[in-house]
Amino acid sequence: MTGTEPASGAAHLRWRPAPLAGLRAVAPVLVLLVALLVALAVVDPGFFDPERLLAFLRRSAPLVILAAGQYLVIVSGGFDLSVGAVVTAGVVVAAELFNLAPGLPWLVVVAVLLLGGLLVGVVNGIVSTVFAVPSFIATLGMMLVLQGAVFFWTQGAPRGYLPEDYRMLGRSAVPGAEWLPWAVVVLAVVGVAAVLFMRSDTGRTLVATGDNDVAAGLAGVRVARLRILAFALSGVAAAVAAILVGGFTGVSAQAGSGYEFQAITAVVLGGVALGGGRGSVVAAMAGAFSLQALFTLLTLLGVSGALESAVQGVIVITAVAVGGISWSRRATRTHQPVRESV
Repeated sequence: MTGTEPASGAAHLRWRPAPLAGLRAVAPVLVLLVALLVALAVVDPGFFDPERLLAFLRRSAPLVILAAGQYLVIVSGGFDLSVGAVVTAGVVVAAELFNLAPGLPWLVVVAVLLLGGLLVGVVNGIVSTVFAVPSFIATLGMMLVLQGAVFFWTQGAPRGYLPEDYRMLGRSAVPGAEWLPWAVVVLAVVGVAAVLFMRSDTGRTLVATGDNDVAAGLAGVRVARLRILAFALSGVAAAVAAILVGGFTGVSAQAGSGYEFQAITAVVLGGVALGGGRGSVVAAMAGAFSLQALFTLLTLLGVSGALESAVQGVIVITAVAVGGISWSRRATRTHQPVRESV
């Protein structure tokens, strides 16, 4: 299996990047991000004011967190199209809970959303692994189920409200450090956790599983359990994003609309291979920042927001095509037959 060591057991099946491979994976998207930030500074000279920059990070936080979760699923060989619906359901459920029980502690609601996201992810993982339903179809079905449930429950007009103590994570600052939004702190915690997870044996085995699940299974890896874990973490990431989105925008039946495709676009923009087995979680998160920077730049230039979907489509097609060509060339060089000398 490409990128793994010969092994007789799962303990030895770990994806180990070649020297400087991590840097090579992240460098292109970092160059793009820097270029977009420079362009933003040119169009809007005040963009790098600390307050404005932190506001940009706060707006980017939900998408970056979703991209980190989506990365786990994609690098293991799947897709998760349900994350946007999880965000919407999380915002609506929180509002309905506070409507039914106005004195409910906000931490209880946060715990309910996190458990709900975990449950959705586990169901996605079980359906796509145990029942062998392609993850694209399984999570598309979950997306439709959640969207239908939200609409049926609210009739298109969510009731309730989100109290200030709950919304602080999405729009308020850390007490005693009024310059630092809570959303940036949450983003930093999730980012560090994602990097540490991918550096662990489980994270490396997850990448190896996406590279070749048959070889992983033969080496003793419980492939189904590992992929269920990836979907579960993606569901939790979507729930965290829902908490931030609810705090930032308030109650809306369309709060998470489009986030699933933005997350996939961000991961692809970060150079992660669709189909699994190759990519960096740092690059995926940088891709989310780049996408948010691009949308901000288009807004400042007066380009219609209706073109965002078209831009995402172009990014996905281009990134996948370039990645496929690059991977084919490397594979050709790697497997080129050795000619015997006469």
